[in-house]
Amino acid sequence: MNGPAAERPRCGWATNARMIAYHDAEWGVPLHDERKLFEFLILEGAQAGLSWDLVLARRAGYRRAFADFDPEKVARYTAKRIERLLADPGIIRNRLKVESAVTNARAFLKVQDEFGGFAPYQWRFVDGAPIQNRWRSLKKLPASTPVSDAFSRDLKQRGFRFVGSTIVYAHMQAVGMVNDHLVGCFRHAELGGTGAARARRR
Repeated sequence: MNGPAAERPRCGWATNARMIAYHDAEWGVPLHDERKLFEFLILEGAQAGLSWDLVLARRAGYRRAFADFDPEKVARYTAKRIERLLADPGIIRNRLKVESAVTNARAFLKVQDEFGGFAPYQWRFVDGAPIQNRWRSLKKLPASTPVSDAFSRDLKQRGFRFVGSTIVYAHMQAVGMVNDHLVGCFRHAELGGTGAARARRR
C-alpha cells in the first residue's frame, strides 16, 4: 500500500494490506445491522486460539459456507450439512466451532424474537452508545472488562457457545461498542474518541 493512506498513523496490529483495510474501514465502527452482528459473533468465535488475519483470509469462505451469515438459514443446518462444512477448506474446520455457529444461530433468533433484534439486546450493555477509551499503547488494551464479563455471562445463559469474555470483548471492539483505537491512530478521532464524558474503562 502506497500513498497518503499508507502514511497515516494507525494501530500497530494492522501490519498487512488485509489487516489495514479492515482496521481503516471496519474495526470499531458502530454496527446495528443484524446480519453483520451475527457475522462478527461467528467470526470472533472462529478466531479462538488463532489469529484474526487468518480469519479474515477465510472470510469469503465463511460467507459462502454460512449463507452470507443469514441466521435463519444457518439455524436450519443439519448434522449432514455440518459434516460437509468440516470438509470445506475455505473455513476453519474445527468441529466445535462449526457446530457452535449453528447453535448460536438458533440462540440469535431467540434473542431477536425477545428484544426485537440482536442490536438492541447487545447495545444495552453499553447504554446504547460506544465507550470511548483513550489508550496510548497496545499493551494497555484489556483482554476483557466487567462489561464483557456481563455480556458473556448473559450470552451463555441464552445458549450461545464460544462466547467467553475475551471473545466477547473482541466482538465489542469489532462492532464499535468500544472505541479501542489508540489515541495516536487517525481512526480514534474519526470514531468519536475526543476524550469527552464517555471516555472510561468499563
